[in-house]
Amino acid sequence: MYTCFLYTNPRLFSKRCLCSVDPQNITGVLKFLLLGLSDDPELQPLIFGLFLSIYLVTMLGNLLIFLAVSSDSHLHTPMYFFLSILSMADIGFTSTTIPKMILDIQTHSGVISYASCLIQLFFLNLFGCLDNTLLTVMAYDRFVAICYPLHYLVIMNPRLCSLLVLASFLISLLDTQLHCLLMSQLSFCTNVEIPHFFCDSPQLLKLACNDTSTSEILIYIIGAIFGGIPLSGIIFSYYKIVSSILKVPSSGGRYKAFVTCGSHLSVVCLFYGTGFVVYFSSTVSHSPKKGAVASVVYTMVTPMLNPFIYSLRNRDIKIALQKIINRTA
Repeated sequence: MYTCFLYTNPRLFSKRCLCSVDPQNITGVLKFLLLGLSDDPELQPLIFGLFLSIYLVTMLGNLLIFLAVSSDSHLHTPMYFFLSILSMADIGFTSTTIPKMILDIQTHSGVISYASCLIQLFFLNLFGCLDNTLLTVMAYDRFVAICYPLHYLVIMNPRLCSLLVLASFLISLLDTQLHCLLMSQLSFCTNVEIPHFFCDSPQLLKLACNDTSTSEILIYIIGAIFGGIPLSGIIFSYYKIVSSILKVPSSGGRYKAFVTCGSHLSVVCLFYGTGFVVYFSSTVSHSPKKGAVASVVYTMVTPMLNPFIYSLRNRDIKIALQKIINRTA
């Protein structure tokens, strides 16, 4: 048995655990309450419309990229193959959080069961890490294309491309399994409030009743390994790419090489830039609401903008999309 002090929130009639000693595992009947971005009734229709619009645009944009790459034989190259997989990962990443948020606004209920929370956490980490590893694979693809152009098709053969995607998925699966394993070891009191619109590891660690110091250290280690190593690979690839480009004698050749990497580099900056903003905002700021708002950019805006970045700066994608539009018109 254990002692746990609770307080009641009159507005939401919910309870939160303040402290405990040797908590029992009562997660079988546990439910969480997602507080969302705002509890102001006047803002709910605006938030609903904004989230629904972002979700529809994200789905449409990424599906069009996937269809364009699949239907046009000129786009059956390693770069576009990785781009199509990235689009599917972005769809999965967005679908993990936004539909639940939209449903909560419509039903005026943010209740989520313990099992559903872990499932959401599983897919959020899976698709998030898959985005991370795919961007690293795409950086390697650009490195081979610029530094070894004559051997590009030999090195980036279909077998290697498939193995790289499979490895990315397995790495992401391992990452999310470790996160879920750590979260499943936590104990909570019933009806715990989460000041967010989805289940996230840092939020669950803050609300756990048992000692989480070891879990926090392990989460940082996992993040450093599964986030730091891919980022280091991207930085190293672009270091070699820039070094190779600077050796090109003509300015036209250097410009063409930079344009080849422009879309990918823009997506990398957007992905990691927003990720660091979310991380530092949750670390520095003591306001949970600010962290939730910052997460909107990372989990929603970034997947929505990726198709526009690639389509607006890529002539081949524009032509393929135009063919799809003409066939459906």
